[in-house]
Amino acid sequence: MSDSRRQSMARSRRWVVKIGSALLTNNGAGLDREAIAGWVAQMHALREQGRELVLVSSGAVAEGMNRLGWTQRPHQLVAQQAAAAVGQMGLVQTWESHFQTHGLHTAQVLLTHNDLVNRTRYLNARSTLCKLLELGVIPVVNENDTVACDELRFGDNDTLAALVTNLVDADLLVILTDKGGVYDSDPAQNPGATLIPEAEAGDAALKAAAGGSSSSGLGRGGMATKVAAAELAARSGAATWIASGSEAQVLEKIAAGDGPGTLVYPASSRLASRKQWLAGQLQPKGSLMLDAGAVRVLRESGSSLLAVGVTAVEGNFQRGEVVRCVDPAGHTVARGLVNYAADEARRIMGKNSEQIEPLLGYVDEPELIHRDNLVLL
Repeated sequence: MSDSRRQSMARSRRWVVKIGSALLTNNGAGLDREAIAGWVAQMHALREQGRELVLVSSGAVAEGMNRLGWTQRPHQLVAQQAAAAVGQMGLVQTWESHFQTHGLHTAQVLLTHNDLVNRTRYLNARSTLCKLLELGVIPVVNENDTVACDELRFGDNDTLAALVTNLVDADLLVILTDKGGVYDSDPAQNPGATLIPEAEAGDAALKAAAGGSSSSGLGRGGMATKVAAAELAARSGAATWIASGSEAQVLEKIAAGDGPGTLVYPASSRLASRKQWLAGQLQPKGSLMLDAGAVRVLRESGSSLLAVGVTAVEGNFQRGEVVRCVDPAGHTVARGLVNYAADEARRIMGKNSEQIEPLLGYVDEPELIHRDNLVLL
């Protein structure tokens, strides 16, 4: 990637900044207010440069654990939710008080997966966040852990930050972590591990280098989730910068175009807003198993999905719900809004479009999924 392109990304106007639990809580010893003050000062400098910022802040559960005197993250969901409820109070108060010293207003925004699955709620969240940015306010976003069901969680705030990046059409996602970036091997196991300074979103070597999950025991993410988040953010044309939050003036260095860490840049053009929403659906309602010919047509021509290419239907979905499209090897190749309910899809699968009306007694759409409601993954 050329220096000019790196500089161009650094000059991007709208940023999402995500800061992880291990950084915010000083490895579990309560909120690190000195570090928070430093990041806030840098974000104030970015605002002075004319940038718009959304902050995705982890740390509610970890801060709640500290306040409750717990030394290990609980496994029971209700205990995690209780800790989040206690910790969120201290977390948002700390951010608010530090931003106020610079004359900046903040807004607490708690999201659940359902807020981004439902199209109306998705658009409402987008409108509110964009209005806050227009007003010069810094939204402080976190998952609403207190009410999120285990099966409907984002899984980690890296994923949430990427979806927020899509939601507000941000130009750059900055993920601050306790690591220096993505290395070609685990630095904890290999002292000679080399930092990967930049890569393209979706690069198989980058995914392999990212490895496994969090080792801090405080958060739910790890380097693998950060690389996956970069790939998700790239769907809206955003680059992702993964860097150490402990690096002095790290945000200002990124803003100057010479930041540390790993820069992951998008491989393809920005998806339309509706398709960004579809790509971000983490809990499809069912699956359509496709034959090789249907997969080839989707990938090569971007056509609609016809019932003739479907070999099996899984799940109990309704018309208009999101389903996965799966190739013969079991890989998800697309997501889309289906035009027929599951029982109807089973009756017309493998059939030509002209046979839909004789089989169902009516025809709503000739396609099982229209190309405008389909996104390739």
